[in-house]
Amino acid sequence: MKTKAVRLYGVNDLRLEEFELPALKDDEILARVVSDSICMSSHKLAMQGDAHKRVRAPLAQNPVIIGHEFCGEIVEVGKKWAHKFKPGTPFAIQPALNYKGTLWAPGYSYQYIGGDATYIIIPNEVMEMDCLLEYKADAFFMGSLSEPVSCIVGAYHAQYHTKAGNYVHEMGIRAGGSLALLASVGPMGLGAIDYAIHGGIKPARIVVTDIDQARLDRAQKLIPVESAKAEGIELIYINTKDIADPVDALKKLNGGRLFDDVFVFAPIKSLVELADKLLAHDGCLNFFAGPTDPNFSAMFNFYNVHYESHHMVGTSGGNTDDIRESLALMAKGMLRPETMITHVGGLNAVAATTIDLDKIPGGKKLIYTHKKLDLVALADFAARGRTDPFYAELARITAAHDGLWCKEAEDYLLAHAPNI
Repeated sequence: MKTKAVRLYGVNDLRLEEFELPALKDDEILARVVSDSICMSSHKLAMQGDAHKRVRAPLAQNPVIIGHEFCGEIVEVGKKWAHKFKPGTPFAIQPALNYKGTLWAPGYSYQYIGGDATYIIIPNEVMEMDCLLEYKADAFFMGSLSEPVSCIVGAYHAQYHTKAGNYVHEMGIRAGGSLALLASVGPMGLGAIDYAIHGGIKPARIVVTDIDQARLDRAQKLIPVESAKAEGIELIYINTKDIADPVDALKKLNGGRLFDDVFVFAPIKSLVELADKLLAHDGCLNFFAGPTDPNFSAMFNFYNVHYESHHMVGTSGGNTDDIRESLALMAKGMLRPETMITHVGGLNAVAATTIDLDKIPGGKKLIYTHKKLDLVALADFAARGRTDPFYAELARITAAHDGLWCKEAEDYLLAHAPNI
């Protein structure tokens, strides 16, 4: 079977190609990808090429299909897995396989599996590691978002606290405590606010900061303080751009106290150092943002590590349990990851979008891999719709859903967008 896919050959050398997939082996599965959301990690992969830790062979000779936030349907199942998987079943993928201690992952390390493709071959190790997951929500884009949501879930689970006099780590944020989310109105930050409100352990207060008022206003519209109040949580948004003493200002918002949990969503030295200063006794700092600079560093107060039990955690992706939790919460309608999506496009838009991702404003860029579409912001649908009825209808649909992507919009796109 032929597939069309975007493959990486070297630093920023991404090519949309059509090629033949090899014959399916007994321990493999053939699948049709429907949607993939482009992650900043793919941008970093393109920037680094062969130097990336997840690349396992010279890319020039063994190009890899990029994309690891994907969802689709199973087409054919090799006999080894026929007892467990059936054709027609919707699926999502946990790309962090942890296979035999390697960093191999779909979207980084394989020639025939990645999210930015029409058809893929899922290798045996994905099933061996229980990373091929049945997907039960009613829209494919939700499955694509399950991987980034799982990164958020994993970060919350990685937090820990202790009680005086023992060394047992109580995992998760502090129940009924105070949570600061710094630079947290980007796509992943929005997901972190949503999960803090609707996840398993609830804080009493969440303070969200950023320096972009337009992004803060959008976050407040999408996740209003009233929605948190309904869950017994005080949610506060604040722009710290022109505040001379942000530590004092944030403490005042927290009743004059420091914070039990602080998350950092941007790899900025001053932001990490601000987070350090905001930690209460036994406070946990989560460095969520993945830097591109391998030498990125910041000052950390080790006096407080010793006397105030300050500690830090960091995660890169979630595990399979995290993605299962994400899928379950989305299927129940408890999370709204659609707030992350700001752009939609087709497979033809992947290469340029991935390379320029750090320069394109907004949140998640959602790709429908069987379609040929420019990358277009949801906010621009109405303008495009003045001359194109396709975008006029998408503008009407999204406007009826608070300006957000939704199942109705996906169904319309899949039915009416041109195939690639």
